[in-house]
Order: sequence, then structure tokens, then C-alpha cells
Amino acid sequence: MTNPNANARPIADLRPLPTGWPVGSFDHYTEAQAAVDKLSDLEFDVKQLTIVGVDLMEVERVTGRLTWGRVIGGGALSGAWLGVFFGVLIGIVFGNFLSPLLTGIFIGTIFGIVMAVVPYAMSSGRRDFTSQTQIVAGRYDVLCEPERAPEARDIIAKHRSQFTAAG
Repeated sequence: MTNPNANARPIADLRPLPTGWPVGSFDHYTEAQAAVDKLSDLEFDVKQLTIVGVDLMEVERVTGRLTWGRVIGGGALSGAWLGVFFGVLIGIVFGNFLSPLLTGIFIGTIFGIVMAVVPYAMSSGRRDFTSQTQIVAGRYDVLCEPERAPEARDIIAKHRSQFTAAG
């Protein structure tokens, strides 16, 4: 009997870990990006570089309170936009725009409200806020392949003052 996973690639091959020597460490991504840009400006082979976010964190920023009014309004608005899309699409096909557009907006609004209200009602008030989630890093390291790492490190050290977050 043959192993069905014999030809499967290991997960490590699908997402290889970054390699190279650290040549610069920065508090902000824009600083690491500026360092790589400077190396590029000096015609350094930037294909040998990698920017790595270290100490990753998931940050959820609360942006507001979620109320029935916001849920219904948001659902109605998104549904109406979907209705406009389908109404215009049907209008293009059949040559009559007004009737399909108004019907699309009406049905889309109802559909949008239902699709927003049902999940909100089922949450039983466990999440009465809106938020935005993003992944951020504690620092950003620039790695370089070993054969050119000392050169990259020296260039970054020489121009370090140009890589501040404000600049």
C-alpha cells in the first residue's frame, strides 16, 4: 500500500523561514523600508535582503459602539449598494434602467438589513462594539545573505540618521 502523502511537500517548504544575518533593527517598518531603499539607491543587490517583523502582536483597536441603529443602517446601506449594482446590470441587459434600479435598491436594502440584523441578534450583546484588527511587530529586522552582510550593515550604520520614522 502506498502512502498518499508521500509526494506532499512539508509545510516548511511552503513558507520557508527567512535566512541571512541581521544588518539593521528598527522600531518602525518605515525605517526598515527606508534602509532597504537607501541600499537600493546605492545599487546594492536588494534581492539579498529581507525585512522581518519580530515579536508579532494582534492589535484590535475599538472604533465605536455598536447599536441597533448602526447595524440596521449599515446593513441597509450595503444592501442598497448591492441592489444598485444588480439594478444597473439588469438595466443594461434589458434597456430599462429605472424599474430594475428601484427594485434592486429596495430588495437589496431589505436583504442587507436581514443579513446584518440576524447575526447581531444572535450575538446577544456579547460584542456591542466595532473594531479594526491588525498585526504589528515589536521591531523590524533587515536580514542579508552572509556574503554581503558586512557591507549592508556598514551602509545602514553610516546612514542610520536618515531612517527615522519622522523622515
